[in-house]
Amino acid sequence: MNNIKEEFISTLSHEIRTPLTSIKGFSKTMLESWECLSDEQKKKFLGIICEQSQRLINLVENVLNVSKIDSGLSDVVMKKTDIVSVINNSIALVKANYKDFDFNFTICSKEDVLADVNKLQQVFINILDNAAKYSKDSKKIDIFVRNDGNNALVSVKNYGTYIEEKYFEKIFDKFFRIDTYLKSTAQGSGLGLYITKHLLEIMGGKIEVKSSKDENYCEFIISIPLYEVEKATKKALSPEAGGDNV
Repeated sequence: MNNIKEEFISTLSHEIRTPLTSIKGFSKTMLESWECLSDEQKKKFLGIICEQSQRLINLVENVLNVSKIDSGLSDVVMKKTDIVSVINNSIALVKANYKDFDFNFTICSKEDVLADVNKLQQVFINILDNAAKYSKDSKKIDIFVRNDGNNALVSVKNYGTYIEEKYFEKIFDKFFRIDTYLKSTAQGSGLGLYITKHLLEIMGGKIEVKSSKDENYCEFIISIPLYEVEKATKKALSPEAGGDNV
């Protein structure tokens, strides 16, 4: 475990250093060469600074969420939530770091769910970022949303890689990263899927993974309870939900 934690700290340091270096470098260039830069260059540099700042925010959110999960704290505010809107917002935030990717969102059923909107967005940011990060040469992400009568089901599918069945449960462990080519080519803290699973469980949801070597894809399927007035009232009044938020 100590080796895993040491690797995590090393990886986390790199994850933080990379966006900070970009932010410092481009902001310094703008300060020192403002008059020499064209409007197009200024816009490009500011865009990079904004993107890398969002990357840092996502990383900090993940670390804070791990701290809360490990300490048993819960600040969940369950309410009626438009899942399609949350997914669209998450796609926009992730796409900022993967501009040349195609995020194909198909809405088979538009439903409201019972969830904490901020935590649900963090779930989708983690899953979408993970899908893009581990897509190898493929730059296509397919997202589908539908319902099974009780839950909204969201599928996030990437191509170009697969996960062996023996890792289906392990990938949701804290700090776990599959020791393959992907580990050496894609940076990651080993926290995203761990956090995703626990945030979903707190909201009464769940996540599973499917993958195929023959078809060369990896698919995460997220399940979130549909919104119902009776269910919302029951959840909102429960101690875990923190009171009477609906």
